Amino acid sequence: MAGRSQVLLAGDSRCGHNRGMTLPADPSPAAAVLTGLGAVRGWATDLYRDLHAHPELSHEEHATASKVAERLATSGVEIYSGIEVHTGIGGTGVVGLIRNGEGPTVLLRADMDALPVSEATGLDYASHTTSADAAGNEVPVMHACGHDMHVACLLGAAHLLAAGREHWAGTVIAVFQPAEETGDGARGMRDDGLAALLPKVDVALAQHVLAAPAGLVGTHVGPTLSAADSMRITLYGRGAHGSMPQASVDPVVLAAMVVVRLQTIVARETRPGDPVVVTVGSIQAGTKSNVIADHAVIELNVRTYSEQTRASVLDAIHRIVDAECQASGCPKPADYELFDRFPLTDNDAETTKRVAAAFSAFFGERARPLPMQTASEDFSDIPRALGVPYCYWGIGGIDPERYGTAERAGRVAQDIPVNHSAYFAPVIEPTLDTGIQAMVVAALAWLAPPRPGDQ
Repeated sequence: MAGRSQVLLAGDSRCGHNRGMTLPADPSPAAAVLTGLGAVRGWATDLYRDLHAHPELSHEEHATASKVAERLATSGVEIYSGIEVHTGIGGTGVVGLIRNGEGPTVLLRADMDALPVSEATGLDYASHTTSADAAGNEVPVMHACGHDMHVACLLGAAHLLAAGREHWAGTVIAVFQPAEETGDGARGMRDDGLAALLPKVDVALAQHVLAAPAGLVGTHVGPTLSAADSMRITLYGRGAHGSMPQASVDPVVLAAMVVVRLQTIVARETRPGDPVVVTVGSIQAGTKSNVIADHAVIELNVRTYSEQTRASVLDAIHRIVDAECQASGCPKPADYELFDRFPLTDNDAETTKRVAAAFSAFFGERARPLPMQTASEDFSDIPRALGVPYCYWGIGGIDPERYGTAERAGRVAQDIPVNHSAYFAPVIEPTLDTGIQAMVVAALAWLAPPRPGDQ
């Protein structure tokens, strides 16, 4: 998940632990399939700890993908037979298909990549891994965003659904996606022929662990995660000696004026109530105090919650920069480069209501609203490519007692690590159980019950 989650799952931190709770006493397919949870919990926990200790950067998830494919293809084959496995999609992507007769097709997705962060959790399974990044620099690597938990949850759910075929009919597609953090992993799978491997998909579903009490699940209709666009702008001036500024077009002064003026996009050009963030994260110019440089480079990030607002803000940036360049008498126009672009995550209303209803029936008071988040994701590129509706929800990952203590003291922001922090690591339980349950419950909200005589 690119960026930090803004607001946590609504409601207080009381959520309970699955092992100490009574699961729904109903004959629903979800409850029936999940009776096998105890059989997968052990290996799913071991796998999670292994993935956390051995993270891999975006596009480098080779060992992770191999572990996923092996688990799909061989683990418990005498019980969980018939998972069709495809590897190497979009580089390191893995797809497992569970075909179970006629019925709807549900796609479930988990992301696999980690971040260049030095872990500071102190866990006995903490990462000590380093790796070369895309620029060739040796960097620390950590699962600081919970993608290791996502993989373990989806593998657990896939095996439970495969083992519980008598309770549903249709097809389940488990997609393990690379390179979410760089925003191009979903597109890479799409461009590498993902759709050609799949039957017609009816709905796509995904989840993300957040800095909220473990055991909670949350859904939100409509825009849920922001679109994100990073932009690199090169401003061209005319270099000169610092003692003779009249001979220059100073790109430092120009950059300063641009940065100040960009703030008016949110303050004066955006409708109140329409969330927009414009952040200038980097300005670089010059090499010496008495030398006026000939160019400056600004890097900024934009987050928006509608395509109309997104286009309007990007247009405003061009307009402001071009006008400031003209006012300064620049020798040539600015150059613009868009990079690290993430799509808007806009949950389909009917799909999300269906998921929320299934969660409410299964989880009870642990199913909550999920406020809009300022983080960004590329998951929606997959359902958009397939032309299907989707729902993306959140699950809590923080020990409920720890969260409750911080909440009562008014210190959640200070004491609870968020995604991308060197201290962020979901508590294994009840996070793992909840994530597996949520995937199964959501999938079975679509999958048809078996017809008499099918089994």
